[in-house]
Amino acid sequence: MNKTTVELTDKNIDATIASNDTVVVDFWAEWCGPCRAIGPIIDELSKAYEGRAILGKLDVDENKETAATYGIISIPTVLFFKNGKLAGRVKGAVPKSVLEAKLQEILF
Repeated sequence: MNKTTVELTDKNIDATIASNDTVVVDFWAEWCGPCRAIGPIIDELSKAYEGRAILGKLDVDENKETAATYGIISIPTVLFFKNGKLAGRVKGAVPKSVLEAKLQEILF
């Protein structure tokens, strides 16, 4: 995780979503191969969109409450929030272009 990527937990996710216009949350786990593939993409996007969007990672093994709240049944799943509301969902280890297109759609 780079310094611009936020570590999200059951305790801070609601406040993070509520206090930022655009938030992207990568639901992942250490043991998940596809999650490890998508992690660096989240870090890259975090740098590229610094100041325009908050990108964070939430470990589903350590934060089961939030994973259950959002119905995360397979990982990686990336949720996109705009103005506190769920605005998009991408499941699976997708290419950077897919995540960036969804982020662009939400930002503009």
